[in-house]
Amino acid sequence: HGGLIKRTAVSAYRAQRRGGKGVIGMTTRESDTPEESDFIEHLFTASTHDYLMFFTNTGRVYVERVHEIPDMGRASKGRSIANLLELQAGEKVAALIRIQSKIDENKNNVTWQQSGELFFATQQGTVKKTSLNEFGNVRKGGIIAIGIEAGDALIEVKLTCGSTGESDPGDDVVLITRGGMSIRFNESDVRSMGRNATGVRGISLEEGDALVAAAIVVPDATLLVAGENGIGKRTDFGEYRVQSRGGKGIITMKTGDKTGGVVGALTVKATDEIMLITSGGQMVRIPVQGIREAGRNTMGVK
Repeated sequence: HGGLIKRTAVSAYRAQRRGGKGVIGMTTRESDTPEESDFIEHLFTASTHDYLMFFTNTGRVYVERVHEIPDMGRASKGRSIANLLELQAGEKVAALIRIQSKIDENKNNVTWQQSGELFFATQQGTVKKTSLNEFGNVRKGGIIAIGIEAGDALIEVKLTCGSTGESDPGDDVVLITRGGMSIRFNESDVRSMGRNATGVRGISLEEGDALVAAAIVVPDATLLVAGENGIGKRTDFGEYRVQSRGGKGIITMKTGDKTGGVVGALTVKATDEIMLITSGGQMVRIPVQGIREAGRNTMGVK
């Protein structure tokens, strides 16, 4: 959140049991006021040959190779993103996408000729998708990835397989709100648009609610939802029926004083491990199997 970034070997984080305090994942800056304190916002895995797409809250995108990110220890603070990206005033990184590097038989870099769409979601429930091919020539100062309306902000970007028509609707997407609502629809409900487009309505939000996450439906996987007080659960995607884009959706987590608002959601498989990170920089690595499956209209476990 404070503009620092680093990469660390996954082996530095040992597996632990669910419910523990965890270990330090990154040293963050403390302050007397929450507004000035630093906290970790993004975590992902990547190869040093891959590309990273940094999407900001204002809808711009910057591209860097993974090997250009400083390699540092688990408890280190990291380096300033400002040393890597030429961010504009007021910009903060809102989403990160790993694009796997691809070379053809003639050793030509064809990374940006791969099929796929970038699916965007904003805080106010707007969604958009744009072909990956449109991002092959991102200059050092970044380019516009999505048009953001006043009062809104980009919160999530996902890489989808893309839809080729009625016979192939592509991936299903689930949008999750802070108040515990969700909606599932086919990505084919959102036509592919240019980089400057603002998008269309993905979910209708109740007053005071906001979109916090988007997840891609994967066979044999479940949707893991986490509340701000450390409560989480997994729910089978079969409980999320496909609906028309733009509706109010259905409950995905019963929220209250015990759970707090929903802060994140992930598509996970039983063989996966996850890392949970607190605003104070504590990190716990636990197996997904340790989090029991529960219905949509339930709270979950610690």
